[in-house]
Amino acid sequence: MPAVLEVLAEPHRRQILDALRQGEQPVGVLVDVLGASQPAVSKHLRVLREAGLVDVRPEGQRRLYRLRPEPLLELDAWLEPYRQMWRISLDKLEGHLTPGVPDA
Repeated sequence: MPAVLEVLAEPHRRQILDALRQGEQPVGVLVDVLGASQPAVSKHLRVLREAGLVDVRPEGQRRLYRLRPEPLLELDAWLEPYRQMWRISLDKLEGHLTPGVPDA
């Protein structure tokens, strides 16, 4: 989990994952999306691959990258208690601010 959070802290890597939500993409498309050099994008892809967030599949001379959702599902499960905490806090605030609605 900490490795995934560290990897996702970098904005370009999040942009790559966003682009891969549309499906497999070659490096060239990701270079265009990021507006970065091919070596820089390849470096980010290597980090994402090492963290298990993307897979690569060779197709001739090209390499196609795709999103692996499993690490993100683990992150989602880890975040759920925090979302629940915020829901409870916001419900209490709404009850406090809205006349006639009892506090939760």
